[in-house]
Amino acid sequence: MDFQLNEEQLAAQQMVREFVNQEIIPHIAQWDRQQVMDDRILPRLAELGILGINLPVRYGGQGFDYITLGLVCEELERGDTSLRVVMSVHMGLNSMALLQWGDEEQKQRILTPQAKGERIAAYCLTEPSVGSDAANLQARARRDGSAYIISGEKIWISLATKADHFLVFARTDPEIQPAHRGISAFIIPRAAPGVSTGDIHGKLGVRAGSTGWVNFEDTPVPVENRLGQEGEGFKIAMSCLDNGRYTVASGATGLIRASLEASTRYANERRAFGQTIGSHQLVKQKLAHMRQWYEAARLLCLHAGWLKNEGRRNTRETSLAKWYATDHSVKAALEAVQVHGAYGYSDEYPVERFLRNSKGAVIYEGTSEIHQIMQADYELGTRSDRPLRCELPAYDAEFWQEEA
Repeated sequence: MDFQLNEEQLAAQQMVREFVNQEIIPHIAQWDRQQVMDDRILPRLAELGILGINLPVRYGGQGFDYITLGLVCEELERGDTSLRVVMSVHMGLNSMALLQWGDEEQKQRILTPQAKGERIAAYCLTEPSVGSDAANLQARARRDGSAYIISGEKIWISLATKADHFLVFARTDPEIQPAHRGISAFIIPRAAPGVSTGDIHGKLGVRAGSTGWVNFEDTPVPVENRLGQEGEGFKIAMSCLDNGRYTVASGATGLIRASLEASTRYANERRAFGQTIGSHQLVKQKLAHMRQWYEAARLLCLHAGWLKNEGRRNTRETSLAKWYATDHSVKAALEAVQVHGAYGYSDEYPVERFLRNSKGAVIYEGTSEIHQIMQADYELGTRSDRPLRCELPAYDAEFWQEEA
């Protein structure tokens, strides 16, 4: 087993780290207070090539591997969760779905501008009355000649008011049982008739990011914008979550690291009882736990990324990484607030933002409880992963970096 990162991975990691240190951390507290996504973020991510970091060069990407995607997400969330969320929806939940399930025409027409950052992508699965029970979504897609007519409402959609393309899941057959077999997937432009969007305000965390709702009212979508086959949408949605959960796990690992770094700095500066608080054993214990959690989460993410590079199914491993890393990012943020004492309760220091941001990730893309059930079912032998018609392609450096 070789855990050494190669030169390309280290270069991408360092590039994103410098971007976060220089352009995000000095401003993020203000953006968080304003509760809006700064207009400079998405263009800057596009300019740096981050929005297409692990997509083949022939499709407008940068040609890096899936492990690099994880490293990038860790560095982004170390700055703020809102940055990693961009990668989760634009890359993990949408662009990688096109790479996996799209035909060549769709990759050229839709994926390429997304990889270049010319178009921003989002993912529309959750509905007002449907969260974890995704098979029972209510949005409808009715076939009408060479198009589908789509109606329904999606909520808790990251980048809802920023995205140009939505990957939308709707029911094409309301009668078939089991219900998940009647769902199909569609790429819908924001500019399509009948599409309306809005922002959600008053969130506990990720305040510097965009979260909102998307409505479709008799929206016509050409057949060539259907992703995969009719009735294949649920399988596509779940495969997207394998990729999205990988980015969430990697980002949560970065949040653990941010909590540890902030706590270590404070423990070396703050004095109590005649010495720095880092000299006290129970403060040391908190720092030691955070280091333990970080290293364990990092290894789980590297394992999932390696499996993706190898082209091997990783639903189980990615679920475990997401569950562990997000749960422990909450724990690390709580400990960081405790190390900071009263100052941890103030936005004078970043740890209160870490705590607020950490809570969302144990809810979205599969609650911690859902992941616990999944892991238990794997152990009991009542859950197994069947081959998909379209698997996420293994990383092939020659193909990934070859011009079209």
